[in-house]
Amino acid sequence: MSTIVLVGVPGAGKTTVGKLLAKELGREFFDSDQVIESRAGKSVSDIFTQDGEPAFREIEHDVIVELLDSDNAVLALGGGSLGNDETRAKVKSSTAVWLVAGLAQAVDRVGMNRNRPLLLGNVRGQLADLMAAREPWYKEVAAIGVDTSKLIPSEVVTEIVTELKKIDSL
Repeated sequence: MSTIVLVGVPGAGKTTVGKLLAKELGREFFDSDQVIESRAGKSVSDIFTQDGEPAFREIEHDVIVELLDSDNAVLALGGGSLGNDETRAKVKSSTAVWLVAGLAQAVDRVGMNRNRPLLLGNVRGQLADLMAAREPWYKEVAAIGVDTSKLIPSEVVTEIVTELKKIDSL
C-alpha cells in the first residue's frame, strides 16, 4: 500500500490526526520534522537558526523521499516541505490528504509556539501569508481535502478513511 501523506499549514492537525489515522489503519506513523530532529540531533528551530533554511530544506527533502518509500505508513509533512518542486512531485505519487484549516483555527492551535521558526513575531500575519503562499501546493498534490475547522481529530480520521475508500486507496 502506498504511503498516506498529510499536508497542510502549521496548526492544521497533521501530527495529531496522523497518529490517530495510523493507529486506525494499522500503519506506522512518521512526522517528517520529528525524523529530521532525531537524525540531526537538534530541533528544527535550531537547524534554521544555526544552518539556515536552505540546509533544512535539503535535509527535509531527503528525509521525505526516504519516508515515502516506506510501505503501509502515514506521513505528516512539515507545512513548507512542498515548496521544493522535487518533493512535491514525489508526494504526488502517494496518496496525499490536505488538512484544510481556517486562519483562526490554525492560530489558536499554533499559539506562540517558538518551535516554529517561520512564525516568530506576528503569528497571525505570518500564518496568513504562509497559507496564501502554500495553498496552491496543497491543492496540487492532494487527492483528498478535509476541512478540519469544525471537527475533532477522531472525526477528521473518520472523514479521511471514508474518502480513501472512495478513491480505493486503502
